[in-house]
Amino acid sequence: MGMLDTLLGHAGEKNVADLQEEFAPLLAQGEPLQRAFGFVRDLIVFTDRRMILVDKQGITGKKMSFLSIPYRAVVMYSIETAGHFDLDAELRIWVSSQPEPISRTLGRGAGAQDIIAILAQNTR
Repeated sequence: MGMLDTLLGHAGEKNVADLQEEFAPLLAQGEPLQRAFGFVRDLIVFTDRRMILVDKQGITGKKMSFLSIPYRAVVMYSIETAGHFDLDAELRIWVSSQPEPISRTLGRGAGAQDIIAILAQNTR
């Protein structure tokens, strides 16, 4: 996926080597970044232990919110794929002890299927 897909909101895969320095303070010893997907401003980053949802806020995007979800806490997840006239795919993740799911709009493209595949591999 290219820059145009990312600008349109489609899940574009990011190079984890480029994100390593930014995420180093958030990672446990020996916890590698495995894959990352970017949207217009936000990211979903996967490690071998958890996923980290990054929400960039404000005009400059310097204020960021990080939500760490261990795979063991994921109860279920769903994806509503984009149709012909619908431009967005919707990802919902239910976390134990939370009544409402976490929702993210992914946009159209293969990134949504890749994210679901990673969740399927890591959740039990």
